[in-house]
Amino acid sequence: MNRIINDIEKEYLRDDRPQFDIGDLVDVHVRIVEGEKERIQIFSGTVIARKGSGMRETFTVRRMVQGEGVERVFPVNAPSVADIKVRRRAKVRRSKLYFLRGRRGKSARLKERRGHSASGSAQA
Repeated sequence: MNRIINDIEKEYLRDDRPQFDIGDLVDVHVRIVEGEKERIQIFSGTVIARKGSGMRETFTVRRMVQGEGVERVFPVNAPSVADIKVRRRAKVRRSKLYFLRGRRGKSARLKERRGHSASGSAQA
């Protein structure tokens, strides 16, 4: 049963996504449909979590807006996510960065990962 579901889901998996990890600063281009018009809205922030696998894989992006933390959860393979651009890669030692929720300013910074270009390793 599980193999049948995996075979069906394999058709819908997107392979045009860049490789991004926890702590990376990303721009998520989201399709917004308002009536009959469609536009792209960019949500820029730090990836604090990834969970699931296959079609059910999601990632959480956090950013600060006027002193308030805003988090959004995006499905990796959703058609509403038009594109994901990695702006900066970070060096982290844990898989979930929920501790950033209690931090502001300089204490919320992450160390940049050297030797990896942000846009060059999209599909290497």
